[in-house]
Amino acid sequence: MADHQEATVTLPSDPASVPAARRYVADVLSGWGLAGGSETADTVRLIVSELATNAVQHTFGQSPTFTVDIRLEREEQLRIGVTDSHPRPPRRLPAAVQQDNGRGMVIIRFLAAEAGGRLSVTPTDQGGKTVWIDLPWTAAAG
Repeated sequence: MADHQEATVTLPSDPASVPAARRYVADVLSGWGLAGGSETADTVRLIVSELATNAVQHTFGQSPTFTVDIRLEREEQLRIGVTDSHPRPPRRLPAAVQQDNGRGMVIIRFLAAEAGGRLSVTPTDQGGKTVWIDLPWTAAAG
């Protein structure tokens, strides 16, 4: 396997793009050797679903598309990022409005930490942001 592998897909900010993003990431990671039925694969699919949903639902029409980047460095570090055009970083919604939603970032942070990874947010040069999840690949492959 190469020292660095990368895959990217840009999708419309539409609810139908959430399962498409999830399938794309699952297919790429399967090609890189991650077993589709593994706990790590399930975790990654859930994280991507939550990040893609946030990119669709919480950009308030300011992001017509979102991009999913997947990077594997030296079979050690898996990095998944979801980029949108909205400048506001993701945040947990107040308890009063999170009756049916608003817990996505809490779930994402928990899942990343449980897998030995972390979440970070970086601004883009175009005024948007990328939410990154870094996970150790050794845990994914093992």
